[in-house]
Amino acid sequence: MADCLFCKIANKEIPSLTIYEDNWSLGFLDINPLSLGHVLVVPKEHAENILDLKENLIGKLFSAVKNITEALSDAFSPQGFTIGINHGRISGQAVDHLHIHIIPRYEGDNGGSLHSVVKNPPSEPAEEVQTKVKQAVEKLRNKR
Repeated sequence: MADCLFCKIANKEIPSLTIYEDNWSLGFLDINPLSLGHVLVVPKEHAENILDLKENLIGKLFSAVKNITEALSDAFSPQGFTIGINHGRISGQAVDHLHIHIIPRYEGDNGGSLHSVVKNPPSEPAEEVQTKVKQAVEKLRNKR
């Protein structure tokens, strides 16, 4: 996409502090890091979110995430990582190009787990949720 910030970064039209690159993915330091070594990983091909990413690129993108996580572990020895995707504006996605945050976690960093992001438990019984999701999965399988 011509006006996509992360496409421009992936195409080297805008500089970034790149720390990883392969044929399909680019990893670069977040310009507003939440911790030492906070990296964004993007597919080079435009996809607004995980649903838009081509099937054949999903494994390649997550392979890049694994490689970068290993490198960050070696470089900074954090005690853990929070790895996640903000999907859609309501979740905090600020750039409409799929990007995966790799956030090294350090003792005393005052961060929380992914469980601290939302506090809105469902009112539906778990069995009803299971049935709805299983039906949707089956529908997708039949479509492919």
